[in-house]
Amino acid sequence: MALTRTAQGSYRSACADDTIELGRRLGACLQEGDVLVLTGDLGAGKTQLTKGAAEALGYDGPVTSPTFNIQNVYDGDELPLYHFDLYRLEDPDQLGDAGLLDALGAEDGACLIEWGEAFAQVIGDERVDVLLRRLDDEVAAGEEPPREIRFLPHGARAEALVAALDARSA
Repeated sequence: MALTRTAQGSYRSACADDTIELGRRLGACLQEGDVLVLTGDLGAGKTQLTKGAAEALGYDGPVTSPTFNIQNVYDGDELPLYHFDLYRLEDPDQLGDAGLLDALGAEDGACLIEWGEAFAQVIGDERVDVLLRRLDDEVAAGEEPPREIRFLPHGARAEALVAALDARSA
């Protein structure tokens, strides 16, 4: 593995296993009410990061992107992880039907939200934006590229979460 921290809140993942490992470290830092918005193109590693977080929280089942059912809940030993994929939603009014507003209000678990950047105002100011980017220009065509993963905190709890993740990765 070649997971490296490149700067405060920034990581470089050489492969899917690295991204899962970063997710495990993240999951070990999650608390009730934490909200992360995962942004990146298809195949950037959003679901791999979520898989690692779910494992760290004690969930041992399959983790898949909830593209068609919008929400998956992974009940781990530590706390539930609410995993949303908002790709197919167009209007903030749809967030209630998708269960996002209930999950954000319940604060009994943590929320990882794929494709949530369009709804940041509704999601709230206390969150971590996670930007995942494939570095396709660094490898030959057909090779799996490394990823750049950046955690941008918004709010005091979000800053503490990113600091805890960095401390686990020092």
